[in-house]
Amino acid sequence: MIGPVVAGVVALTVVGGVATVFLIDSGYMPFFSMTTVWEAPHDGESSEGESGVRLVDDTVVRSRFDGVSGFDVRSGKKRWEHLIAGRTEMCAVSTDATAAVALITYREAGPKKDGAEGRGCVTVAAIDLTDGRELWRTADTRAGGTAGTVARAGDVVGVGHGLGVFHDGSRLRAVDPRTGATRWTTALPKGCALGDLGLAPKQVVAAMGCESEAMLAAFDPADGRARWTVPLDARRGVAADAELSVLSADPPTVWFDESDGGKRAALAFGPDGRFRSRVDAVGDYGSIVRTATENGRLFAIASYEGGQGGPWERLVAFDLADGSELWRERVGNGTSDVDALEVTEGRVTTVQTSRKYGDTLYVFDAATGDEEDDRAFRDRVVGYAEHVGGLLTHQDLVVVVRGYEGAPPFTVYERW
Repeated sequence: MIGPVVAGVVALTVVGGVATVFLIDSGYMPFFSMTTVWEAPHDGESSEGESGVRLVDDTVVRSRFDGVSGFDVRSGKKRWEHLIAGRTEMCAVSTDATAAVALITYREAGPKKDGAEGRGCVTVAAIDLTDGRELWRTADTRAGGTAGTVARAGDVVGVGHGLGVFHDGSRLRAVDPRTGATRWTTALPKGCALGDLGLAPKQVVAAMGCESEAMLAAFDPADGRARWTVPLDARRGVAADAELSVLSADPPTVWFDESDGGKRAALAFGPDGRFRSRVDAVGDYGSIVRTATENGRLFAIASYEGGQGGPWERLVAFDLADGSELWRERVGNGTSDVDALEVTEGRVTTVQTSRKYGDTLYVFDAATGDEEDDRAFRDRVVGYAEHVGGLLTHQDLVVVVRGYEGAPPFTVYERW
């Protein structure tokens, strides 16, 4: 017996191809569609504190200014919730699936004092991702650092490969992520403030804003010994107050964004700190709006003028060994936006949100750029004037994170 949905599809196919195309594009065709599994509840009050969604194995970890929650990715059941006590606000969160730990930094909430927000982000705690228990917490981590340095560096914490690393005054401190026991401490170069961290099995890298320019340093994960410190861009220089983001610790790759419309680019280095490649934010591929890295490659969504009204977008892959372009694929047109990007296990996943047509999931082979999957969402992923905030994948599931207030923080979809 043929089911009603399949029978309808067969009938429409017989009538004409137009109806079949309509079903495919609208998300009502089996094997070509994405359907909603569950949606996270709306947030209540908001704050300027940390807010984000991460996927750790089969748990969706949702962080807000006041705590962290874990949900079963398939059922939506809340597995646990950890609320930070008192008048405190979360600053940053980093998760590690292997250790099943989240490291968080938080501060006391309160009015601004002398340009700083309360006491700054000076408390670090570890949360067990299996049940939400607090495993340990530090005392005040300023340890002689200035209030300005803490305000900048307190938003940075990293965990992975058996280490948790965070700013401790004028030092980096590495701990056992499950117990909090100190593994090592190492001093940052004089006059430098931590901008971002990256952890890999063979090294820890730190991007820093220093007195005259931005710098990059690498440390031995076993004992914290400094291996090298180099200018982020020895030839052109990068402003000390540039926004820094470590895209990869192996190979060391940093995205920088200078304030007031200055330079933007990704810079990659060898294991010895020697400069390898540069991918500028603007090139013949367009203007890069989002990036991800995997296996020594940089993947970017780039916007460009398509000549038919409004910006178009393409997905571009670069080799970080030399900065060369490997492949490019068009993923958006003048009526759509593609600002969600995830790369995992050799697959690049994007979501195209359209004001005119339906929203669509695209999956590409990371090595070749060949399209592997193309599915329409039955429901709109976001509103007409909003954008996707992030994208996560787990087996056949896709988690779409919202990038704006007034909407559910994320929704889980499945292939149908």
